[in-house]
Amino acid sequence: MGRRSACTSRKAMNLLARELHIVRIVLQKRAHGLRGILRFCIILPQPVKIVAQRSVPFLAAAGLALALVVLSCLPKPMAERGDITITLYGFSIMKEPLEKAIFPGFTAKWKQLHGQVVLFQSSFAGSETVTNQILQGAPAEIAILSIERDAQRLQKYGFVTSDWHSLPGRGIVNRTPFVIIVRKGNPKEIRDFPDLGRPGIRLIHPDPISSGGAQWSILAIYGSELEKSKRETGEPDTVRALRTLRSIWRHVISTPGSAREARTTFELGNGDALITYELEGLLMKDANAPIEIVVPQSTIFSEHPAVVIDKNVRAGKRAVIDAFMQYLWSDEAQEAFVRFHFYSATNEAFNQANTKFGHIDMPFGIDLFGGWDKAYPEVIERVFRDQVQRK
Repeated sequence: MGRRSACTSRKAMNLLARELHIVRIVLQKRAHGLRGILRFCIILPQPVKIVAQRSVPFLAAAGLALALVVLSCLPKPMAERGDITITLYGFSIMKEPLEKAIFPGFTAKWKQLHGQVVLFQSSFAGSETVTNQILQGAPAEIAILSIERDAQRLQKYGFVTSDWHSLPGRGIVNRTPFVIIVRKGNPKEIRDFPDLGRPGIRLIHPDPISSGGAQWSILAIYGSELEKSKRETGEPDTVRALRTLRSIWRHVISTPGSAREARTTFELGNGDALITYELEGLLMKDANAPIEIVVPQSTIFSEHPAVVIDKNVRAGKRAVIDAFMQYLWSDEAQEAFVRFHFYSATNEAFNQANTKFGHIDMPFGIDLFGGWDKAYPEVIERVFRDQVQRK
C-alpha cells in the first residue's frame, strides 16, 4: 500500500511538472502580446525535476497560488492614451453651440487638466432619425435628443443603461420655446397659432415621423388652445384644440425631415410661415435674414435630454465621456447655450441676460400632458395621427 501511494504521488508530481511546463510556454507567448507585462510579474518555472515527495493537497495549493499570481498580472482596463475621439449624435439645431463653443471649451479644459487631446466626431439630424440610426448600429457614444421619448426608446432596447435623470437638471441640458417665423413686415398679419389656419396661408412644418421638433410643435399648437380656453372658461377645451390643429395642418405645404431642414426650406423662399424653435428665428435674425418672430400668447418650452449610449462606450473612454457629460451643465457650457439662444436648464440668471428672448404670456411644458409617457400616445398618436393627419 505504501509503494502504491508513493507511486501515485510521483505520477501526480510528474503530471504537474508537465502542466507547468506547458503553462510556461503559453505565458511566454502571451507575454509578448501583452508587451512583456507577465515577464515582470512572475519568474516562469523551468521544467521541474522532482526531488521530494509532496502530497496531492500541496500540489493543488501550489497550482492555485500560481493561477492567482498570473491573474494578478493580467492588464486591467485603463484610460486610453494619446488623442481620444468622442462620437456625439445630436438633433439638428444643436450643431452651432456644440461645434462653435461646447466642443472647443471642453477640449481646452481637458487638455489643460490632463495633457490629452480630445477630438469630436458629430452627426446631426432630426431626433427620431438620430435615435433610429443609433438603434441600427451608429457608433454614437453620446446623444443629445429633442424629446425624452427618444431617450426612453434607447433605454428600452439596451443602448442606454445609465439613468440620465441622475444628471444635473434631471438630464435636460437646455430648453427653448416654440414660435412662428414669418416674412419681414408680417404681410399675412399672423399673430398667434390660430391665424395659421386662415385661407391663403402656406405653412412649412417639419415631419413628425422624423423630427422631435415637429412633435413639440404639435404639442405647442394643441396645448396653447387648452391653456387659453382654460383661462377663458375655467376648463380646457379639447374640441377647440383639435379644431385649431386640423385647420393649421391643412395649410402645411412641406414637411422636411428636421427643424433645420424646415428652416432651410423657408429661407429658400417657400411658404409664408414656419413653426420652429425660437432660437432658430433668433439665429436667422443674427444673420440679418428678412424675417419676423411671432411669439404666440401661449406656447410650449421644449426640453432636451443628453444621454450616454452605454452600449457603445469602451471602459477606457468612460472617464472622459462622463467628464464631458458633467461639463454640459457647467456654467461655461450653460452660458454658451444661452449665447446661441437656448435657455439654460440650470441658471435663470443666464436666461435673463439674453434680452432677445421673447415674452410669453402663458408658457407651459410637457407636464401639461403628463409627460411624454402620455403626450405621445394621447396627443401625437390619438389626436394628431388618427384625427388630423389621416383625415
